[in-house]
Amino acid sequence: MYLGIDLGTSEIKALVIDAQGAVLASAGEPLTVQRPHPHWAEQNPQSWWQATHSVISQLRAKLPEQWAEIKAIGLSGQMHGAVLLSREGSVLRPAMLWNDTRSAAQCEQLTRIAPELHDIAGNLAMPGFTAPKLLWVAKHEPEIFQHVASVLLPKDYLRWMMSGEKVSDMSDAAGTLWLDVGKRDWSDSLLSACGLTRDHMPRLAEGSDATCVLKSDIARAWGLGDDVVIAGGGGDNAASAVGIGAVNPGDAFISLGTSGVLFAVNDKFRPNPQSAVHAFCHALPNLWHQMSVMLTAASALRWFCQLVGSNETTLLAEVAQLSQAQQRQAPIFLPYLSGERTPHNDPFATGVFHGMTHNSDRASLGYAVIEGVAFGMADGLEVMKQAGTTLQQCSLVGGGARSDRWAQLIADVLSLPIVTHVGGEAGGALGAARLGWLAAGGDINQVCSKPPVARRFLPNAENAPMLAERLALYRQLYRQQVELRLSTGFSLN
Repeated sequence: MYLGIDLGTSEIKALVIDAQGAVLASAGEPLTVQRPHPHWAEQNPQSWWQATHSVISQLRAKLPEQWAEIKAIGLSGQMHGAVLLSREGSVLRPAMLWNDTRSAAQCEQLTRIAPELHDIAGNLAMPGFTAPKLLWVAKHEPEIFQHVASVLLPKDYLRWMMSGEKVSDMSDAAGTLWLDVGKRDWSDSLLSACGLTRDHMPRLAEGSDATCVLKSDIARAWGLGDDVVIAGGGGDNAASAVGIGAVNPGDAFISLGTSGVLFAVNDKFRPNPQSAVHAFCHALPNLWHQMSVMLTAASALRWFCQLVGSNETTLLAEVAQLSQAQQRQAPIFLPYLSGERTPHNDPFATGVFHGMTHNSDRASLGYAVIEGVAFGMADGLEVMKQAGTTLQQCSLVGGGARSDRWAQLIADVLSLPIVTHVGGEAGGALGAARLGWLAAGGDINQVCSKPPVARRFLPNAENAPMLAERLALYRQLYRQQVELRLSTGFSLN
Protein backbone atom coordinates (compact mmCIF):
# COMPACT_ATOMS: atom_id res chain seq x y z
CA MET A 1 0.00 0.00 0.00
CA TYR A 2 1.04 3.61 -0.56
CA LEU A 3 0.33 6.73 1.46
CA GLY A 4 -0.19 10.19 -0.06
CA ILE A 5 -0.11 13.35 2.04
CA ASP A 6 -1.24 16.69 0.59
CA LEU A 7 -0.47 19.86 2.53
CA GLY A 8 -3.10 22.32 1.33
CA THR A 9 -3.81 25.83 2.50
CA SER A 10 -7.04 25.00 4.30
CA GLU A 11 -6.51 21.31 5.05
CA ILE A 12 -4.05 18.46 5.30
CA LYS A 13 -5.45 15.56 3.28
CA ALA A 14 -4.11 12.03 3.24
CA LEU A 15 -5.16 8.76 1.65
CA VAL A 16 -3.96 5.21 1.17
CA ILE A 17 -4.10 3.28 -2.10
CA ASP A 18 -3.50 -0.40 -2.74
CA ALA A 19 -1.40 -2.10 -5.42
CA GLN A 20 -4.31 -1.78 -7.89
CA GLY A 21 -4.57 1.98 -7.31
CA ALA A 22 -7.86 1.84 -5.41
CA VAL A 23 -8.34 4.32 -2.56
CA LEU A 24 -8.75 2.36 0.67
CA ALA A 25 -9.18 5.22 3.14
CA SER A 26 -8.81 8.98 3.38
CA ALA A 27 -8.67 11.57 6.14
CA GLY A 28 -8.36 15.31 6.57
CA GLU A 29 -7.49 17.89 9.21
CA PRO A 30 -8.36 21.60 8.81
CA LEU A 31 -5.79 24.40 8.83
CA THR A 32 -6.24 28.13 9.29
CA VAL A 33 -4.46 31.09 7.69
CA GLN A 34 -3.29 34.05 9.75
CA ARG A 35 -3.55 37.52 8.19
CA PRO A 36 -2.01 39.91 10.74
CA HIS A 37 -1.73 42.73 8.18
CA PRO A 38 -3.20 43.53 4.73
CA HIS A 39 -1.51 41.46 1.99
CA TRP A 40 -0.11 38.99 4.55
CA ALA A 41 -0.97 35.28 4.64
CA GLU A 42 0.95 33.06 7.06
CA GLN A 43 0.84 29.68 8.76
CA ASN A 44 2.88 28.14 11.54
CA PRO A 45 4.76 25.13 10.10
CA GLN A 46 4.34 23.34 13.41
CA SER A 47 0.57 23.34 12.80
CA TRP A 48 1.20 21.39 9.58
CA TRP A 49 3.16 18.78 11.49
CA GLN A 50 0.50 18.46 14.18
CA ALA A 51 -2.19 18.09 11.50
CA THR A 52 -0.08 15.43 9.77
CA HIS A 53 0.06 13.39 12.97
CA SER A 54 -3.72 13.73 13.22
CA VAL A 55 -4.45 12.41 9.72
CA ILE A 56 -2.00 9.55 10.26
CA SER A 57 -3.88 8.58 13.42
CA GLN A 58 -7.19 8.73 11.58
CA LEU A 59 -5.93 6.51 8.78
CA ARG A 60 -4.41 3.98 11.17
CA ALA A 61 -7.78 3.69 12.89
CA LYS A 62 -9.50 3.07 9.56
CA LEU A 63 -6.98 0.43 8.37
CA PRO A 64 -5.80 -1.31 11.52
CA GLU A 65 -5.01 -4.65 9.87
CA GLN A 66 -3.41 -3.31 6.68
CA TRP A 67 -1.63 -0.19 7.94
CA ALA A 68 1.78 -1.80 8.41
CA GLU A 69 1.80 -2.85 4.73
CA ILE A 70 2.53 0.71 3.57
CA LYS A 71 5.74 0.68 1.50
CA ALA A 72 6.12 4.28 0.41
CA ILE A 73 4.93 7.82 1.08
CA GLY A 74 4.41 10.59 -1.46
CA LEU A 75 4.08 14.28 -0.64
CA SER A 76 2.14 17.06 -2.31
CA GLY A 77 1.76 20.61 -1.13
CA GLN A 78 0.87 24.24 -1.58
CA MET A 79 3.64 25.87 -3.61
CA HIS A 80 5.83 28.95 -3.09
CA GLY A 81 5.65 29.13 0.72
CA ALA A 82 8.85 30.08 2.54
CA VAL A 83 9.84 28.06 5.60
CA LEU A 84 13.00 29.63 7.03
CA LEU A 85 15.21 27.45 9.23
CA SER A 86 18.19 28.37 11.37
CA ARG A 87 21.40 26.35 11.41
CA GLU A 88 20.01 24.54 14.48
CA GLY A 89 16.82 23.67 12.60
CA SER A 90 14.42 26.02 14.36
CA VAL A 91 11.71 27.83 12.38
CA LEU A 92 12.66 31.52 12.33
CA ARG A 93 9.24 33.01 11.54
CA PRO A 94 5.77 31.94 10.35
CA ALA A 95 5.75 30.61 6.80
CA MET A 96 4.78 33.19 4.18
CA LEU A 97 2.25 31.55 1.84
CA TRP A 98 1.57 31.52 -1.89
CA ASN A 99 -1.26 34.06 -1.49
CA ASP A 100 0.85 36.48 0.55
CA THR A 101 1.31 39.57 -1.64
CA ARG A 102 3.36 41.88 0.57
CA SER A 103 6.47 41.59 -1.64
CA ALA A 104 5.24 43.49 -4.72
CA ALA A 105 8.10 46.01 -4.46
CA GLN A 106 10.62 43.18 -4.20
CA CYS A 107 9.31 41.73 -7.48
CA GLU A 108 10.34 44.94 -9.21
CA GLN A 109 13.70 44.77 -7.41
CA LEU A 110 14.33 41.17 -8.48
CA THR A 111 13.41 41.87 -12.10
CA ARG A 112 15.82 44.80 -12.11
CA ILE A 113 18.83 43.06 -10.53
CA ALA A 114 18.32 39.75 -12.37
CA PRO A 115 17.52 40.59 -16.02
CA GLU A 116 18.03 36.92 -16.89
CA LEU A 117 15.08 35.94 -14.65
CA HIS A 118 12.47 35.39 -17.35
CA ASP A 119 14.72 33.27 -19.56
CA ILE A 120 15.96 31.06 -16.71
CA ALA A 121 12.94 30.77 -14.41
CA GLY A 122 10.39 31.08 -17.23
CA ASN A 123 8.05 33.19 -15.12
CA LEU A 124 7.37 36.77 -14.11
CA ALA A 125 8.39 37.81 -10.62
CA MET A 126 5.11 37.75 -8.69
CA PRO A 127 4.54 38.36 -4.97
CA GLY A 128 3.31 34.80 -4.47
CA PHE A 129 6.64 33.26 -5.47
CA THR A 130 9.33 32.40 -2.94
CA ALA A 131 12.24 34.56 -4.09
CA PRO A 132 10.56 37.96 -3.54
CA LYS A 133 9.57 36.82 -0.06
CA LEU A 134 13.23 36.37 0.88
CA LEU A 135 14.05 39.83 -0.44
CA TRP A 136 11.23 41.20 1.73
CA VAL A 137 12.63 39.45 4.78
CA ALA A 138 16.11 40.77 3.99
CA LYS A 139 14.78 44.33 3.93
CA HIS A 140 12.19 44.30 6.71
CA GLU A 141 13.50 41.57 9.04
CA PRO A 142 17.28 41.63 8.54
CA GLU A 143 17.91 40.08 11.96
CA ILE A 144 15.96 37.01 10.77
CA PHE A 145 17.49 36.92 7.30
CA GLN A 146 21.04 36.77 8.64
CA HIS A 147 20.17 33.58 10.55
CA VAL A 148 18.57 31.79 7.58
CA ALA A 149 20.48 28.56 6.94
CA SER A 150 17.83 26.72 4.87
CA VAL A 151 14.75 27.63 2.86
CA LEU A 152 12.20 24.86 2.49
CA LEU A 153 8.89 24.69 0.67
CA PRO A 154 5.89 23.59 2.79
CA LYS A 155 5.71 19.92 1.82
CA ASP A 156 9.50 19.67 2.06
CA TYR A 157 9.30 20.85 5.67
CA LEU A 158 7.10 17.81 6.33
CA ARG A 159 9.69 15.59 4.61
CA TRP A 160 12.44 17.07 6.81
CA MET A 161 10.38 16.39 9.94
CA MET A 162 9.70 12.84 8.74
CA SER A 163 13.20 11.96 7.59
CA GLY A 164 15.75 14.58 8.63
CA GLU A 165 16.54 15.11 4.91
CA LYS A 166 16.24 18.43 3.06
CA VAL A 167 15.00 17.59 -0.43
CA SER A 168 12.69 19.20 -2.98
CA ASP A 169 11.30 17.99 -6.28
CA MET A 170 11.54 19.77 -9.63
CA SER A 171 7.88 20.82 -9.91
CA ASP A 172 7.77 22.52 -6.52
CA ALA A 173 11.25 24.02 -6.85
CA ALA A 174 10.22 25.56 -10.19
CA GLY A 175 7.86 27.82 -8.26
CA THR A 176 10.60 29.49 -6.26
CA LEU A 177 12.13 31.61 -9.11
CA TRP A 178 15.49 30.08 -8.15
CA LEU A 179 15.33 27.08 -10.49
CA ASP A 180 16.70 26.93 -14.03
CA VAL A 181 13.48 25.31 -15.22
CA GLY A 182 14.85 24.17 -18.58
CA LYS A 183 17.95 22.56 -17.02
CA ARG A 184 16.12 21.33 -13.86
CA ASP A 185 18.85 22.68 -11.58
CA TRP A 186 19.29 25.56 -9.14
CA SER A 187 20.40 28.81 -10.77
CA ASP A 188 23.41 30.32 -9.00
CA SER A 189 22.73 33.77 -10.47
CA LEU A 190 19.09 33.89 -9.34
CA LEU A 191 20.05 32.69 -5.86
CA SER A 192 22.80 35.30 -5.66
CA ALA A 193 20.31 38.03 -6.58
CA CYS A 194 18.50 37.19 -3.33
CA GLY A 195 21.62 36.94 -1.20
CA LEU A 196 21.50 33.14 -1.16
CA THR A 197 23.60 30.20 -2.40
CA ARG A 198 23.06 26.52 -3.12
CA ASP A 199 23.97 25.84 0.50
CA HIS A 200 20.62 27.37 1.50
CA MET A 201 18.71 25.07 -0.83
CA PRO A 202 17.55 21.46 -0.47
CA ARG A 203 18.95 18.90 -2.90
CA LEU A 204 16.80 18.27 -5.95
CA ALA A 205 15.06 15.08 -7.09
CA GLU A 206 12.40 14.08 -9.58
CA GLY A 207 8.96 13.62 -8.09
CA SER A 208 8.99 9.87 -8.70
CA ASP A 209 12.45 9.36 -7.13
CA ALA A 210 12.95 7.66 -3.78
CA THR A 211 14.58 10.47 -1.78
CA CYS A 212 14.87 9.15 1.79
CA VAL A 213 13.22 6.93 4.40
CA LEU A 214 11.29 7.60 7.57
CA LYS A 215 13.33 8.32 10.69
CA SER A 216 13.12 5.38 13.06
CA ASP A 217 11.37 7.35 15.81
CA ILE A 218 8.71 8.62 13.37
CA ALA A 219 8.29 5.14 11.90
CA ARG A 220 7.69 3.73 15.38
CA ALA A 221 5.30 6.52 16.34
CA TRP A 222 3.29 5.97 13.15
CA GLY A 223 3.37 2.18 13.33
CA LEU A 224 5.34 1.81 10.09
CA GLY A 225 8.60 0.16 9.13
CA ASP A 226 11.71 2.33 9.02
CA ASP A 227 12.35 1.18 5.44
CA VAL A 228 9.33 3.13 4.14
CA VAL A 229 10.63 5.31 1.30
CA ILE A 230 9.55 8.90 0.71
CA ALA A 231 9.10 10.02 -2.90
CA GLY A 232 10.19 13.39 -4.22
CA GLY A 233 6.52 14.27 -4.57
CA GLY A 234 5.25 17.39 -6.26
CA GLY A 235 3.73 20.80 -6.01
CA ASP A 236 -0.01 20.50 -5.52
CA ASN A 237 -0.95 21.01 -9.16
CA ALA A 238 1.72 18.73 -10.62
CA ALA A 239 0.74 16.07 -8.09
CA SER A 240 -2.93 16.52 -8.99
CA ALA A 241 -1.93 15.99 -12.62
CA VAL A 242 -0.34 12.66 -11.70
CA GLY A 243 -3.50 11.76 -9.77
CA ILE A 244 -5.74 12.53 -12.72
CA GLY A 245 -3.45 10.81 -15.22
CA ALA A 246 -2.36 14.05 -16.93
CA VAL A 247 1.10 12.75 -17.74
CA ASN A 248 1.27 13.04 -21.53
CA PRO A 249 1.73 16.14 -23.70
CA GLY A 250 -1.67 17.67 -24.45
CA ASP A 251 -3.34 16.41 -21.26
CA ALA A 252 -5.02 19.19 -19.30
CA PHE A 253 -7.11 19.79 -16.21
CA ILE A 254 -8.75 22.54 -14.19
CA SER A 255 -8.41 22.52 -10.41
CA LEU A 256 -11.01 24.34 -8.33
CA GLY A 257 -9.50 24.59 -4.87
CA THR A 258 -8.59 27.59 -2.75
CA SER A 259 -6.97 28.87 -5.94
CA GLY A 260 -7.98 28.04 -9.50
CA VAL A 261 -5.58 26.43 -11.96
CA LEU A 262 -5.65 25.58 -15.65
CA PHE A 263 -2.84 23.06 -16.23
CA ALA A 264 -1.52 21.71 -19.57
CA VAL A 265 1.27 19.13 -19.97
CA ASN A 266 4.17 19.91 -22.36
CA ASP A 267 7.08 17.83 -23.66
CA LYS A 268 9.46 20.79 -23.47
CA PHE A 269 10.05 23.99 -21.54
CA ARG A 270 7.75 26.63 -23.10
CA PRO A 271 8.04 29.88 -21.15
CA ASN A 272 5.72 32.79 -21.93
CA PRO A 273 6.07 35.10 -18.93
CA GLN A 274 4.76 38.18 -20.75
CA SER A 275 1.22 36.81 -20.40
CA ALA A 276 1.72 35.80 -16.74
CA VAL A 277 1.50 32.15 -17.80
CA HIS A 278 3.54 29.90 -15.53
CA ALA A 279 6.01 27.43 -17.05
CA PHE A 280 7.14 24.79 -14.54
CA CYS A 281 8.67 21.32 -14.44
CA HIS A 282 6.22 18.46 -14.11
CA ALA A 283 6.57 16.01 -11.21
CA LEU A 284 7.77 13.34 -13.67
CA PRO A 285 11.09 13.33 -15.57
CA ASN A 286 11.39 15.00 -18.99
CA LEU A 287 8.01 16.72 -18.76
CA TRP A 288 7.03 20.33 -18.15
CA HIS A 289 3.74 22.15 -17.96
CA GLN A 290 2.11 25.50 -18.54
CA MET A 291 -0.31 26.84 -16.00
CA SER A 292 -2.60 29.81 -15.53
CA VAL A 293 -3.41 30.59 -11.92
CA MET A 294 -6.17 32.65 -10.33
CA LEU A 295 -5.68 33.28 -6.64
CA THR A 296 -9.32 32.93 -5.55
CA ALA A 297 -11.55 30.14 -6.85
CA ALA A 298 -13.54 27.77 -4.63
CA SER A 299 -12.47 29.97 -1.71
CA ALA A 300 -14.66 32.74 -3.19
CA LEU A 301 -17.68 30.49 -2.81
CA ARG A 302 -16.70 29.60 0.77
CA TRP A 303 -16.25 33.30 1.54
CA PHE A 304 -19.69 34.15 0.15
CA CYS A 305 -21.39 31.29 1.99
CA GLN A 306 -19.92 32.50 5.28
CA LEU A 307 -21.06 36.03 4.46
CA VAL A 308 -24.69 35.03 3.89
CA GLY A 309 -24.91 32.23 6.45
CA SER A 310 -25.31 29.38 3.99
CA ASN A 311 -23.32 26.34 2.93
CA GLU A 312 -22.05 25.39 -0.49
CA THR A 313 -24.49 22.53 -1.08
CA THR A 314 -27.55 24.63 -0.23
CA LEU A 315 -26.38 27.66 -2.16
CA LEU A 316 -25.51 25.71 -5.31
CA ALA A 317 -28.92 24.04 -5.19
CA GLU A 318 -30.51 27.51 -5.12
CA VAL A 319 -28.29 28.64 -8.01
CA ALA A 320 -29.34 25.63 -10.07
CA GLN A 321 -32.98 26.80 -9.92
CA LEU A 322 -32.26 30.13 -11.65
CA SER A 323 -33.61 30.58 -15.16
CA GLN A 324 -31.41 31.92 -17.95
CA ALA A 325 -33.24 35.26 -17.68
CA GLN A 326 -32.40 35.42 -13.97
CA GLN A 327 -28.78 34.57 -14.71
CA ARG A 328 -28.63 37.34 -17.30
CA GLN A 329 -29.87 39.84 -14.68
CA ALA A 330 -27.46 38.65 -11.98
CA PRO A 331 -24.64 40.97 -10.86
CA ILE A 332 -21.13 40.56 -12.26
CA PHE A 333 -18.52 39.37 -9.78
CA LEU A 334 -14.78 39.98 -10.00
CA PRO A 335 -13.16 37.25 -7.86
CA TYR A 336 -9.98 39.15 -7.00
CA LEU A 337 -10.24 38.79 -3.23
CA SER A 338 -6.47 38.21 -2.93
CA GLY A 339 -5.33 40.17 -5.99
CA GLU A 340 -4.72 38.17 -9.17
CA ARG A 341 -1.99 36.37 -11.07
CA THR A 342 -2.86 35.21 -14.58
CA PRO A 343 -3.30 37.22 -16.70
CA HIS A 344 -3.05 40.46 -14.72
CA ASN A 345 -0.16 39.97 -12.26
CA ASP A 346 -1.95 42.51 -10.08
CA PRO A 347 -1.65 42.14 -6.30
CA PHE A 348 -3.83 45.24 -5.86
CA ALA A 349 -6.88 43.95 -7.76
CA THR A 350 -9.95 43.68 -5.55
CA GLY A 351 -13.22 41.77 -5.61
CA VAL A 352 -16.35 43.49 -6.93
CA PHE A 353 -20.09 42.85 -7.14
CA HIS A 354 -21.37 45.09 -9.95
CA GLY A 355 -24.99 45.70 -10.87
CA MET A 356 -26.84 44.87 -7.66
CA THR A 357 -30.48 45.96 -7.28
CA HIS A 358 -33.34 45.28 -4.86
CA ASN A 359 -33.96 42.12 -6.89
CA SER A 360 -30.48 40.74 -6.17
CA ASP A 361 -30.93 37.79 -3.84
CA ARG A 362 -28.63 35.15 -2.42
CA ALA A 363 -29.02 32.80 -5.37
CA SER A 364 -28.24 35.46 -7.99
CA LEU A 365 -25.16 36.60 -6.07
CA GLY A 366 -24.09 32.97 -5.67
CA TYR A 367 -24.44 32.50 -9.41
CA ALA A 368 -22.32 35.62 -9.96
CA VAL A 369 -19.57 34.13 -7.77
CA ILE A 370 -19.24 30.83 -9.61
CA GLU A 371 -19.60 32.60 -12.96
CA GLY A 372 -16.85 35.07 -12.00
CA VAL A 373 -14.51 32.18 -11.24
CA ALA A 374 -15.37 30.61 -14.61
CA PHE A 375 -14.63 33.95 -16.29
CA GLY A 376 -11.25 34.03 -14.54
CA MET A 377 -10.56 30.62 -16.05
CA ALA A 378 -11.54 31.98 -19.48
CA ASP A 379 -8.94 34.73 -19.09
CA GLY A 380 -6.35 32.08 -18.26
CA LEU A 381 -7.30 29.93 -21.24
CA GLU A 382 -7.06 32.94 -23.56
CA VAL A 383 -3.42 33.69 -22.67
CA MET A 384 -2.50 30.00 -22.78
CA LYS A 385 -3.83 29.91 -26.33
CA GLN A 386 -1.65 32.91 -27.08
CA ALA A 387 1.27 30.90 -25.69
CA GLY A 388 0.62 28.15 -28.23
CA THR A 389 -1.38 25.70 -26.08
CA THR A 390 -4.38 24.07 -27.76
CA LEU A 391 -6.80 22.04 -25.63
CA GLN A 392 -9.41 19.52 -26.76
CA GLN A 393 -10.98 18.94 -23.36
CA CYS A 394 -10.22 19.44 -19.66
CA SER A 395 -10.61 17.27 -16.61
CA LEU A 396 -12.02 19.02 -13.53
CA VAL A 397 -10.58 18.23 -10.09
CA GLY A 398 -10.63 19.67 -6.60
CA GLY A 399 -13.52 20.52 -4.29
CA GLY A 400 -15.34 22.46 -7.02
CA ALA A 401 -15.52 19.28 -9.10
CA ARG A 402 -18.34 18.07 -6.85
CA SER A 403 -20.76 20.62 -8.37
CA ASP A 404 -22.37 19.61 -11.67
CA ARG A 405 -23.77 23.13 -12.03
CA TRP A 406 -20.31 24.68 -11.80
CA ALA A 407 -18.81 22.10 -14.17
CA GLN A 408 -21.46 22.83 -16.81
CA LEU A 409 -20.95 26.57 -16.42
CA ILE A 410 -17.19 26.18 -16.97
CA ALA A 411 -17.84 24.08 -20.08
CA ASP A 412 -20.17 26.79 -21.41
CA VAL A 413 -17.81 29.68 -20.63
CA LEU A 414 -14.69 27.98 -22.03
CA SER A 415 -16.52 26.34 -24.97
CA LEU A 416 -14.64 23.19 -24.04
CA PRO A 417 -15.77 19.70 -22.99
CA ILE A 418 -15.24 19.18 -19.25
CA VAL A 419 -14.99 15.75 -17.62
CA THR A 420 -15.01 14.82 -13.97
CA HIS A 421 -13.49 11.62 -12.67
CA VAL A 422 -14.28 9.08 -10.00
CA GLY A 423 -12.23 10.22 -7.00
CA GLY A 424 -11.31 13.50 -8.74
CA GLU A 425 -11.77 15.48 -5.53
CA ALA A 426 -8.79 13.61 -4.04
CA GLY A 427 -6.47 15.83 -6.08
CA GLY A 428 -2.93 16.15 -4.81
CA ALA A 429 -3.20 13.42 -2.18
CA LEU A 430 -3.93 10.78 -4.82
CA GLY A 431 -1.09 12.05 -7.00
CA ALA A 432 1.24 11.99 -4.01
CA ALA A 433 0.33 8.37 -3.27
CA ARG A 434 0.95 7.47 -6.91
CA LEU A 435 4.38 9.15 -6.78
CA GLY A 436 5.13 7.07 -3.70
CA TRP A 437 4.13 3.97 -5.65
CA LEU A 438 6.49 4.96 -8.49
CA ALA A 439 9.31 5.55 -6.00
CA ALA A 440 8.78 2.01 -4.73
CA GLY A 441 9.18 0.60 -8.24
CA GLY A 442 5.72 0.93 -9.78
CA ASP A 443 5.28 0.99 -13.56
CA ILE A 444 4.21 4.41 -14.82
CA ASN A 445 1.68 3.02 -17.31
CA GLN A 446 -0.15 1.20 -14.54
CA VAL A 447 0.31 3.78 -11.80
CA CYS A 448 -0.64 6.89 -13.80
CA SER A 449 -3.72 5.65 -15.61
CA LYS A 450 -6.63 8.05 -15.89
CA PRO A 451 -9.41 7.41 -13.34
CA PRO A 452 -12.81 6.47 -14.78
CA VAL A 453 -14.91 9.36 -16.10
CA ALA A 454 -17.78 10.20 -13.76
CA ARG A 455 -19.56 12.87 -15.82
CA ARG A 456 -19.02 14.62 -19.15
CA PHE A 457 -20.22 18.19 -19.69
CA LEU A 458 -20.48 19.52 -23.24
CA PRO A 459 -20.77 23.24 -24.02
CA ASN A 460 -24.36 24.40 -24.41
CA ALA A 461 -24.44 26.70 -27.43
CA GLU A 462 -27.70 28.33 -26.27
CA ASN A 463 -25.84 29.94 -23.35
CA ALA A 464 -22.93 31.25 -25.43
CA PRO A 465 -24.33 34.70 -26.42
CA MET A 466 -25.35 35.64 -22.87
CA LEU A 467 -22.06 34.48 -21.40
CA ALA A 468 -20.04 36.28 -24.08
CA GLU A 469 -21.81 39.56 -23.21
CA ARG A 470 -21.23 39.07 -19.50
CA LEU A 471 -17.57 38.08 -20.01
CA ALA A 472 -16.98 41.26 -22.00
CA LEU A 473 -18.49 43.32 -19.15
CA TYR A 474 -16.40 41.39 -16.62
CA ARG A 475 -13.21 42.30 -18.47
CA GLN A 476 -14.28 45.93 -18.89
CA LEU A 477 -14.94 46.23 -15.14
CA TYR A 478 -11.41 45.11 -14.35
CA ARG A 479 -9.96 47.62 -16.83
CA GLN A 480 -12.04 50.38 -15.23
CA GLN A 481 -10.81 49.35 -11.78
CA VAL A 482 -7.21 49.69 -12.93
CA GLU A 483 -7.90 53.05 -14.61
CA LEU A 484 -9.58 54.37 -11.46
CA ARG A 485 -6.67 53.25 -9.31
CA LEU A 486 -4.13 54.85 -11.62
CA SER A 487 -6.03 58.12 -12.05
CA THR A 488 -6.87 58.67 -8.38
CA GLY A 489 -4.14 56.77 -6.57
CA PHE A 490 -6.91 55.25 -4.44
CA SER A 491 -6.64 51.61 -3.44
CA LEU A 492 -8.66 49.52 -1.00
CA ASN A 493 -5.55 47.47 -0.21
